Amino acid sequence: MVPQDHLLRKIDTAIDFKKIYEFVEDLYCEDNGRPSVDPVVLFKIVLIQHIYGIPSLRRTLEEVSMNLAYRWFIGYPLNEAVPHFSTVSYNFKHRFNHGTVEYVFRWVLKAAAEEGYLDTEAIFVDGTHIKASANLKKQAKKAVPKQAKRYAKELFAEVNRDREEHGKKPFSDDSDKNPPQEKQTKETVVSTTDPESGVFHKGEHKKCFAYEAHTACDKHNFVLGVYVTPGNVHDSVAFDPLYDEVCRNYPEHKTVVADSAYKTPWICKRIFGSGRVLSTCYTRPKTKENGHPWWMYVYDEYFDDVICPEYRALHYSTTNREGYREYKSRAYLCKSCPTRGICTESSRCEKTVMRHIWQDYVEMAEHVRYMPVYKELCRPRKEKSERVFADAKEKHCMRYTQYRNLAQVTNWVKLKFAAMNLKKLAVWKWNDRHPTPDNGMHSQSPQNAPVFSLLFPCSFCFH
Repeated sequence: MVPQDHLLRKIDTAIDFKKIYEFVEDLYCEDNGRPSVDPVVLFKIVLIQHIYGIPSLRRTLEEVSMNLAYRWFIGYPLNEAVPHFSTVSYNFKHRFNHGTVEYVFRWVLKAAAEEGYLDTEAIFVDGTHIKASANLKKQAKKAVPKQAKRYAKELFAEVNRDREEHGKKPFSDDSDKNPPQEKQTKETVVSTTDPESGVFHKGEHKKCFAYEAHTACDKHNFVLGVYVTPGNVHDSVAFDPLYDEVCRNYPEHKTVVADSAYKTPWICKRIFGSGRVLSTCYTRPKTKENGHPWWMYVYDEYFDDVICPEYRALHYSTTNREGYREYKSRAYLCKSCPTRGICTESSRCEKTVMRHIWQDYVEMAEHVRYMPVYKELCRPRKEKSERVFADAKEKHCMRYTQYRNLAQVTNWVKLKFAAMNLKKLAVWKWNDRHPTPDNGMHSQSPQNAPVFSLLFPCSFCFH
């Protein structure tokens, strides 16, 4: 009754689902308690939900009970009642933790790697927002502590080293000289429904509470890593945990392709410092209106000065805690400068130019952008990550989430991308084993068409 080229048949033959028993072995007891629902059945039900873009588990179980192909996939005959949706929901909330979901996610990727479908030489990094299950009207202002930068210690050591090289006194890290605790907090809008979500508002998008899924994809659109954050976290902040996951699982990658949001001094230093290359898109320079263009202030590496458009030197002044070197002009020279009005509005007639101590790595990323080999990698960037996001939202119902709190949303997102990876793996594997005259693109049956369940006698059973 289920066609041989049906998507679920391709998935069933592409991978051995008995492997799931190894992932959940420690979560079950063999000699105590009532018999439980087969964990393979539970995971297959959730895979059906994500593959076909069904919004909820309640709706998924209704579809499974009526759809012949779905019943065949989970191994339930027509005379057997499918599990209740609350059973599936409870197991994925309380039994299958983040580690179990991570095992399943990595298991699918390992199967794709064994078939030779992964191409991890270049990694494409990007993020997309997911609307949270939270009403924007139910909000409150709350003072939250500022999160310390992950590279704060390394930056602090670099700043002190740079200050000592310029004859400046290094900063002290004593607690009595730090800012007061009340100044290390910031006021933000928090949802009273889902406090772990964040406010998202960009361009023409409607303001809402959201989460953001930061992903790393390969050349063939397989999702290699996922990291979920609140919607108000910048892409560059979430890069480190995502990149740690990529380096841990795919250390052989040579290039990271990302948009301009990731072109920060720390990210550039980390990637180039590890012997890899960061390929980014063009960033429109932020220049004061009716002022000198940014490129007219040229850094002189030999003298450690900045040359202004009037060919006068701005000398080194200090290095601040944020890691920026300050180059200042001479006030007596700027007073008589003919272009002072479009250069600085300082009452002291002084121009200050900031340059980060890791700016050399940023300039390396800018030079890489002009190389033909990296141009070819950066050009299809939108066809990689953006295509994955488009498919996930349009075909797999990832535009919004019905789950609340960061842990549940993370598991939900990882299972969705695991289902998408499994779908791609199954279709490719099937096409390789069943080549057709049209360049191996096997003509698929109308999988989205409804499969009508027939009324068979209660004794009818199939597997």
